Amino acid sequence: MIIRNSNILISSVACICFMMLFSNCSKEVKTNNNSVKDLKIIGYVAGYENYDPALIAAEKLTHINYAFANIVEGKPKFELDTDSLKISKLIALKKVNPNLKVLYSVGGWVWSNEFSHTAAYPESRKQFAISAVELMKKHRFDGVDLDWEFPGQRGEDNDFRPSDKENFTLLLAEIRKQLEKEGKKNNTHYLLTIATGADQAYIDNTNLGEAHKYLDFINIMCYDFYHGWYYQTGHHANLYPSEKEKFNGNSGQKAIDRHLKEGIPPNKLIMGIPFYGRKWEKVILENEGLYQTAMTTGVIVPFWEIVEKIKSGNYKKGYDNSAKASYLWNVTDSIFISWETPKEIKFKTKYIKENNLGGAMFWEYSLDKDQKLLNTLFENINEVK
Repeated sequence: MIIRNSNILISSVACICFMMLFSNCSKEVKTNNNSVKDLKIIGYVAGYENYDPALIAAEKLTHINYAFANIVEGKPKFELDTDSLKISKLIALKKVNPNLKVLYSVGGWVWSNEFSHTAAYPESRKQFAISAVELMKKHRFDGVDLDWEFPGQRGEDNDFRPSDKENFTLLLAEIRKQLEKEGKKNNTHYLLTIATGADQAYIDNTNLGEAHKYLDFINIMCYDFYHGWYYQTGHHANLYPSEKEKFNGNSGQKAIDRHLKEGIPPNKLIMGIPFYGRKWEKVILENEGLYQTAMTTGVIVPFWEIVEKIKSGNYKKGYDNSAKASYLWNVTDSIFISWETPKEIKFKTKYIKENNLGGAMFWEYSLDKDQKLLNTLFENINEVK
């Protein structure tokens, strides 16, 4: 992190104080007040996607999170044959952008089952933390990202227990301890981040007010508000609550507010943006399909694929101004799609700046092949007014 101050003496003292913050893992990880130069653009890159990481526009990103490592016998482990090659290509992107930070992410929707067991005991937490650092060093990552879906509640049939709430914080504290131990050897600060759920249930089953002290920043998944469990259409990543919402729905604004109420500094909060939409079929023919029941749940559709669908001429574009959310309606085939467009990204970057947040995160790089969404995000995050 760069300490910006016109006075050289004050800057030197600030740097020394900053280093002292990491001398004890019980002390909070702090970040500077934001400016445009400090704002982050964090992109998740999924190893299982058929995409060459060498093609990534590294100059438009500040951080990359490589997803995912599984937990095998209590240790993070890459399971795909192509992982090592793809990781090496990501690290090579630093030749294009020397300031780029590359982390690896553990867990995700499918591989979060072992988190609860791993976090439950001091011995298993320490084993995980030590092995996490070893894996980081092996591949020359700049840190570790945990995507536990979800502490204390159901994800993809994952095991969970009430004590996850406390154990999650203890696990993060142990990882921070081991990262700092390694960092002292080469005077390097290694990053520790997490991806968090956007709903109140995630807040209730974690102690983010304490946990954030061990974290550099938090990636809030401000999407999937309506998703693959719902036979009900709706905006899956709206910035604001919708006036058309029948129920007490979620929004990016609500998700951010929930985290702020936990006492997390705003510049540690990163707003998640989806580079994909959600599609429902056999939807009730009312209100252009918005907030209607359907015969299918909301499946993921990449942004590039949605653009191709529009070319058929069968989709009508809709917009919910109260929610700041776009959707598509195919009345002939009764298909409803909630999707993210450059218009929404402009509103979200404006919100990020006005609320002094830390930046934006998106899932997932390969879902925006032509970089239309990424270009909009990059241009608006870096726009100075």
